[in-house]
This record gives sequence, structure tokens and C-alpha cells, in this order.
Amino acid sequence: MNSMANIAVQRIKREFKEVLKSEETSKNQIKVDLVDENFTELRGEIAGPPDTPYEGGRYQLEIKIPETYPFNPPKVRFITKIWHPNISSVTGAICLDILKDQWAAAMTLRTVLLSLQALLAAAEPDDPQDAVVANQYKQNPEMFKQTARLWSHVYAGAPVSSPDYTRKIDKLCSMGFEKNAVIVALSSKSWDVETATELLLSN
Repeated sequence: MNSMANIAVQRIKREFKEVLKSEETSKNQIKVDLVDENFTELRGEIAGPPDTPYEGGRYQLEIKIPETYPFNPPKVRFITKIWHPNISSVTGAICLDILKDQWAAAMTLRTVLLSLQALLAAAEPDDPQDAVVANQYKQNPEMFKQTARLWSHVYAGAPVSSPDYTRKIDKLCSMGFEKNAVIVALSSKSWDVETATELLLSN
């Protein structure tokens, strides 16, 4: 193992302990687990922040540590599906400056997890990762909230959301469409059953 990778491992071990001992972990706000023994991949988890559509949900993150850490940022994506302007509803890719060009070597796993939690509470729709979500966020904030809440319920274990949306999902699922595809189609077609059905049939 080269010396560079060694720096990364020492550093991650220290940061891993920092997260475990943090006040946020004791309050169940953030969490991190090892995926492999050599510290190149971690599994993060953040709680949906209060007073947001994500409240009550728990979000799993894939965290890959480059050999050049901490001089380059970790590669992070959401494993748990989420409806948010800065996170891809398809891949979980994240648009956040500190994970790209605003990364600084002084940042740690803990600051990454807390920054992602803050992103859930304060979306940046003008720098979107998911254009469909960002458009809904700007044009129909109430529908965005309801949709994000529904995704939080279905995928992140948050409390139950809009019964109207749930009925529409059940209706299309009963026609034989797959549930995840139905949720994406309805979410991106403003919960209009007809246009969502057309989209599902065209795929």
C-alpha cells in the first residue's frame, strides 16, 4: 500500500471515531458504518431534518474514500431514493459544492454528513441535479412538498403522507405497472394519472 493511501486510512479511522463519538450520533442524527475493513467504503446515514418533507425518514449514503483523501473529497451518493432538487431521483447523485470544487482538506466525514443534512433542509433549485424536481420545486412548492413527503414515506420510513397520492399509486399498480416506476411517473407528471399512464406505456 502506498504512503498516500496510508494517509487516507489513518485520517478516515480518526474521522470514523469522531462521528461515533459525536453528539449528533448520540441523538440519532447521523451514523456511519464500515462496509469493508480497509476503510475505502463506508455506509452513512442521516435523519431527515425537522420541519422538512424528509422529517421522520432515514437516508442511507454510499461513501467511497479515494486514495488521495483528504486532498480530494469522498464520493457520496444517496442509496435511499429521495425527491430533492439537488439529488438525482434516479441515481442518488448529489450536487453539492463541498463534494466538488469547494472541498477543503480540513473537512471531515462528520462535516460531510451534516452538510448533506443541511442540504435536505435548504435546497438550491438554481443549481439542480434533477431538473424535473427543481422545476416542480419552483413552480408548485406545495406539490413538491407533498411529493417529497410521499417519497420519504415510501423509501425512508417517514410517517404516512397524502392519501390522494397513495390512491393514485395503487390505481396504476393495479394495472400491472411496477411500483417504483409508477411513483416516478406520477411525481414527474404532476400526479396526473393520464399523462403518467402514457409515460409508463411509452417506456
